[in-house]
Amino acid sequence: MAIAPREAMGGHSNRVEAVAIAPDGKRAVSASSDKTLKLWDLETGTELATLTGHSWSVNAVAIAPDGFRAVSASMDKTLKLWYLATGTELATLTGHSRGVNAVAIAPDGKRAVSASMDKTLKLWDLERATELATLRGHSWSVNAVAIAPDGKRAVSASDDKTLKLWDLETGEVLATFTGEGAMESCAIAPDGVTVVAGDKSGRVHFLRLEGLRG
Repeated sequence: MAIAPREAMGGHSNRVEAVAIAPDGKRAVSASSDKTLKLWDLETGTELATLTGHSWSVNAVAIAPDGFRAVSASMDKTLKLWYLATGTELATLTGHSRGVNAVAIAPDGKRAVSASMDKTLKLWDLERATELATLRGHSWSVNAVAIAPDGKRAVSASDDKTLKLWDLETGEVLATFTGEGAMESCAIAPDGVTVVAGDKSGRVHFLRLEGLRG
């Protein structure tokens, strides 16, 4: 099996930091250091819209399960909620005191969790564009976040060499895994118990969540 190049989609004027594909597989959104996001048609390889509004590098983007909304995270300390059908900004989410590194949207599309250089994560209500909670526990920049399929828990990865499992209903830390290097990325499998994480040294960690209620 091989990966065959189909299209090189130009358009950004600086480094592309992240990309997300819509659930229908027909569109994608890219996030760039040029302060913009771009919406792409995957069937034709054409640019559909440029989303502008951030004042600094856009580090991450996630598309909601409905395929119509996206959330971006930026070094300008904000997140923005976008309506992809028109390429318009619906809301700006403020509260972090430093750049935002990552964002994940819950399976129900109603909430999102952001991870920041300010050592915290924040839980957001996307329907009201309001902050629901601040999750504190890391001692260094939080680089990545993933939400479990049930929407009740999240895993975060930090430069403090830890992964933390959070209860999104209470904001409580349920478990902590400490590695040998800064944690750069994390993902939760569809089974809701398998976690894969990567650290700065190149190690990939395979973990299993055990003894959890609910």
